[in-house]
Amino acid sequence: MLFAHDTECALVAAAALVNTAGPDREGLPDVAALDGFFTAHSWTGRHEHTDAELREVRALRSRLRRLWDVDIDELVAIVNALLRDSHALPQLIRHDDEPYHLHAVPRDAPLATRMAVEAAMAMADLVRTGELGRLRTCEHPDCDNVLVDLSKNRSRRFCDAGCGNRAAVTAYRARRAASHS
Repeated sequence: MLFAHDTECALVAAAALVNTAGPDREGLPDVAALDGFFTAHSWTGRHEHTDAELREVRALRSRLRRLWDVDIDELVAIVNALLRDSHALPQLIRHDDEPYHLHAVPRDAPLATRMAVEAAMAMADLVRTGELGRLRTCEHPDCDNVLVDLSKNRSRRFCDAGCGNRAAVTAYRARRAASHS
């Protein structure tokens, strides 16, 4: 593990949330999809299961997406704004058989607020450790998804949407075609 467990979980969840939006896709089409996302990323605390909550979470995506596209100074400004707007007050918390970890807003804060703060706190850890290079965009030419490279050797190039497999198949077919020419 490169970072604290809660930092890694927040980074992965932030990237996954960003990747639910795109010009040709809506990964959170309804409340049921948000429920699935909530469960898949082990969120706890308040979850209203409403269209209003879904709209708030969807609105957060573009704000988080910018974190992958800006320099360190602008990233810090975004992180600080997320924390300030959410009235974050970090505290050590233990729940659900998890060891102590940081929560910066109460568990009954709105889901979008908790998502914003968790992402901001995780990004703050990346800034503090000089690891912003772990924020990447998928290298597949047909993909604009974001990823967080948590590998020890910083070798991750593709997102979780199957792009690595597509790239391997394309390379295999190219090698095969070249050997048969």
